[in-house]
Amino acid sequence: MRIILSLFLTCSLFGKLGSEEIDKPNVLLIAVDDLNDWIGCLEGHPQSFTPNIDRLADRGMLFSNAHCQGTMCNPSRISLLWGRRPSSTGFYDNHYSISKEPEFLKQHVNLPTHFAANGYKTLSSGKIFHTGGYFQVKGPRAGKWRQGLDQKVHHKPKGWHRTWDFGPQDYDESKFTDHITATWVADQLGKDFQKPFFMACGFYRPHVPFFPPRRVYESFKDVELPEVIEDDWDDIPDAARKVSMSNPKIPVHEWMKQKNRWQLAVHAYLASVRWVDEQIGRILDALDQGPHAKNTIIVLFSDHGYHLGEKQRWSKFSLWERTTRVPLIISVPNGTKGRSEQPVELLSIYPTLIDLCELSKNPKLEGVSLQLLLKNPEAKWNHVAISTLGQNNHAVRDRRWRYIRYADGSEELYDHQKDSNEWENLAKGKVDSIHQKVINRLKRHLPKSNAPQRGG
Repeated sequence: MRIILSLFLTCSLFGKLGSEEIDKPNVLLIAVDDLNDWIGCLEGHPQSFTPNIDRLADRGMLFSNAHCQGTMCNPSRISLLWGRRPSSTGFYDNHYSISKEPEFLKQHVNLPTHFAANGYKTLSSGKIFHTGGYFQVKGPRAGKWRQGLDQKVHHKPKGWHRTWDFGPQDYDESKFTDHITATWVADQLGKDFQKPFFMACGFYRPHVPFFPPRRVYESFKDVELPEVIEDDWDDIPDAARKVSMSNPKIPVHEWMKQKNRWQLAVHAYLASVRWVDEQIGRILDALDQGPHAKNTIIVLFSDHGYHLGEKQRWSKFSLWERTTRVPLIISVPNGTKGRSEQPVELLSIYPTLIDLCELSKNPKLEGVSLQLLLKNPEAKWNHVAISTLGQNNHAVRDRRWRYIRYADGSEELYDHQKDSNEWENLAKGKVDSIHQKVINRLKRHLPKSNAPQRGG
């Protein structure tokens, strides 16, 4: 009798634990490469058309003042996925892989690995990590250039990166990289799992080459260009020119203006955004029609923003608003819906998901959970967003101001209440007392230590 009772209690205990495990919310993490604020709900461009991203924003919390921590793919993703600032880790650029630092990997646990350790099944498709996997189940990662399918459109000067191209492509839409990713993820969302899942979906577009299907490309007519002023560089320090404008592998604005290339590139970027929005729509539909619709947290973000002629430059690699500001949407089942203007960081995604899913804490995370703002988007918030480009170059963003300080001590200050384009550097020349107080306040948030560049 005792044996039977013992077996009954054991089975009841394991049955209860299993039920609690399955009752934990699932997580669907959607990453979009190089997407700036050219989406409908952020109103970054008058011709942006993103009905699916917008409907996700309607069912969750849109953080309209969100910023990346590294203004290129590798440092941004390492920061987000390991929960540490570039100034703490020393990962500042795209050229040095985290896989070359086994000691770092021993000391720090990344986001999907933390979920796996807490009983989650982890799956991914597309680009999540800049390099490496770290997921239990890995779907297709087709790459940003489909060999044998994508065709060159424009010839470019020697030395520029081979991916710098833009224009429509004419092969079957089901063979496009992001369509392949969305198909795999949508299929997984229709399955039953014996445990909660952490599923990550990484879209390449609108990363270069801007290669949307011709159908989507031709849906845009008479494309509008971003606002640019000719003397925009006159009040920026030499350090800004060196850090932000000296990459020999990306286009210069004068070349992009030649023969209508500026308009063609903007056209292709807008079409690429619309194309990836269609794929996001397919995933949202699959989730809503499947068994996990009522128990899945959705997080959508971009790894950094993107210049398309603003401040007379292209690509990322800067500390201005166009590069650091990113879309960030968090949708929690039965959660508060709305929009928060408070400055937040991608670094907060990791601790926020830990709180929402009630997982064990990771004491090495540097980000602040957004759970407070998810309950009340106007809650008191004393935090800023910090972005980094190379050792000891940082931007600090609060609700109104952007302050930039470079390694040589030179500075920029922009008032977004009056100057959303960042055309007037208020830290140039003699600074008045009001602006000096702002600088002094924001300067206190700069990282206290700046790790040397890993890999030399």
